Amino acid sequence: MSTEPRTLSELTQALREGTLTVHGLMQRVLDERSSFAPQAWITEHAAPQLLARADDCDAQLQARGAAALDAQPLLGIPFALKDNIDVAGWPTTAACPSYAPAPAARHASVVQRLVNAGAIPVGKTNLDQFATGLVGTRSPFGAVPNPFDPARVSGGSSSGSAYVVSTGQVPFALGTDTAGSGRVPAGFCNIAGLKPTRGWLSTHGVVPACRSLDCVSVFALSPEDAWTVASLAAGLDPLDPFSRSAVPPRLRVDRLEDLRIGVPDPLEFFGDTVAAQAFDSALAALRGLGCRVVPVPFAPLERAASLLYQGPWVAERYAAVGEFLARRPADADPTVSAIVLGGADASAHDLFHAQHEMEALRAQAARQWNDIDVLFVPTAPTHPAIADLRADPFEPNRRLGHYTNFVNLLDMAAHALPGPFRSDGLPAGVTLIGPAFSDFALAQLATRLARSLQPTAGAMRHALGVAPSLAAAVPARPVRLVAVGAHMGGLALNWQFQERGARLVARTTTAPHYRMYSLTGTTPTRPGLVHVGPADGRAIEVEVWEMDSAHVGSFLALVGAPLALGTVELADGSSERGFVCEPRGVAAGSPALDITHHGGWRGFLASLAS
Repeated sequence: MSTEPRTLSELTQALREGTLTVHGLMQRVLDERSSFAPQAWITEHAAPQLLARADDCDAQLQARGAAALDAQPLLGIPFALKDNIDVAGWPTTAACPSYAPAPAARHASVVQRLVNAGAIPVGKTNLDQFATGLVGTRSPFGAVPNPFDPARVSGGSSSGSAYVVSTGQVPFALGTDTAGSGRVPAGFCNIAGLKPTRGWLSTHGVVPACRSLDCVSVFALSPEDAWTVASLAAGLDPLDPFSRSAVPPRLRVDRLEDLRIGVPDPLEFFGDTVAAQAFDSALAALRGLGCRVVPVPFAPLERAASLLYQGPWVAERYAAVGEFLARRPADADPTVSAIVLGGADASAHDLFHAQHEMEALRAQAARQWNDIDVLFVPTAPTHPAIADLRADPFEPNRRLGHYTNFVNLLDMAAHALPGPFRSDGLPAGVTLIGPAFSDFALAQLATRLARSLQPTAGAMRHALGVAPSLAAAVPARPVRLVAVGAHMGGLALNWQFQERGARLVARTTTAPHYRMYSLTGTTPTRPGLVHVGPADGRAIEVEVWEMDSAHVGSFLALVGAPLALGTVELADGSSERGFVCEPRGVAAGSPALDITHHGGWRGFLASLAS
């Protein structure tokens, strides 16, 4: 089991504390890159340039200390990316060398965001050619082996990205996911795979598979690391016509007791009893945590999944690279060519019939969220050997999409995470699925569940530490609110912020112009912040949070008299909207208790506990 810093959070902490240098980290990347399966990589950035960039980062850390990481949270962190994503100056082959006659002129938008945050791309990884496959064997650069058993598939199409994370070569890597390519490899490599909502991460600068469905995905050793990277890479991109603003749905996952976990009915493992037993173990663990397992009819999801390859959507693959493959390049994979060129025969009326059916399936699938909070599925129903794909390059691959193909078609988010291992020693991943833009809630839940379902990550079996609290992504239309009582982090009502995707902006105090009351006396249920001016006032502990404006109305509906939304003056002289108390709430004869001398709600609660 690995004990040295490996996860993104461990590495950034070590850099912050000065117990690790970027040069030392980069040298480890170079050493380990040459120690594992070479077919995982297509392009490798040269060692002298990487070490020079590492020295630059160390100089920044030496000069500025932790402030350098505050400004660039990924400063000095190496990462890999699938070779269908552009990096300036490198060819983008999509695992077909003749497809890339010249290097890319600029970074893909997601790569630029990560580079702006300080991350260093160290190389590009192998894939099923043109991101068409879930097996990792359809590449002229060779099949990427599974890091636990080289006779088994690594999963695809983002095979190389998952492999280099699982083997500890880099702490995170980018993949893409149209039909499961960011989830199946995660499941087979015992790592986390975040498949974002379509449009949350830009696909500008990515070779398309099905452009209307494609997502850039993130592989990491832990769900929290995958979330950190995704939230830094995400954002509305004017260069991507499919880019969308994220408005997270209300989804409460802060407690597991009575959380409604939907499970497909019936379950299908194609005769793999070992896989079925592993998933049963995962379900037993969920029940032990207090979750309610709810059967969900799988037929509409399965029908949607079938339309991806058996319906006219394969024509979108032809639109992307069909004309190139029709010229029969010598380095084209024959299985990929057969699939893509088959899309040339789809008719317009077939597409419209399928679109109409898909809308009906989307409406049917949307209703399931009335009965469940999240959907929980095996990441893959079985784990084929590479020899199985040589005997039949189609059917084993088709089976791997059973629990993945429908997700993007139905506009859902997903987060794959390790589950209990199979009895034969192979990983058995599981996946959480939620409605569009539930990415934060899924990451929070995956972070908690990972510690119970499989607390070690990757082929290294690296032990995950205590589950951290995650910070939500920056809202698309942020509205700031000052919390003064039980809505502050870690307190009783903070879940009302969390379920709305709110994020903490600052911990501070008010200007010294306020008095603080417990409106219900020594029973601490409602705080009251009253502006009294500098003569009698004091600074009171508060927190500044922000949430998307779409959720502010439902939140304010929870606030009753004598509390109201007003303006709160902060210690730095700025003002924000926040909760204040009307004078009648603290008038003579009311049960209100002045608790100003405790400095805030937390201080008052501490006094009651002592």
